[in-house]
Amino acid sequence: MKQKDIALIVAAAVFAGILSIVIARFVFATPSDHQQEAEVVDPISTEFDLPSSQYFNSNSINPTELIRISDNSNQTPFNGDTAQ
Repeated sequence: MKQKDIALIVAAAVFAGILSIVIARFVFATPSDHQQEAEVVDPISTEFDLPSSQYFNSNSINPTELIRISDNSNQTPFNGDTAQ
């Protein structure tokens, strides 16, 4: 290759690169694409309202307590034997 050919290839590559950047800016990246709106979130407060004393009081039922309906001494409940 001659030196003129190499210079012509380099010049064409630089020109193509600059042209592609300019076209890409107009086609793909508009200034409105760079702006986004964020949802406004209320700040978290350190104050906490106490729950209603109608439901949360010392006389309420404890839901974590084990409830036993009857004494189940039947070791094989699925065999059809109703004798307990």
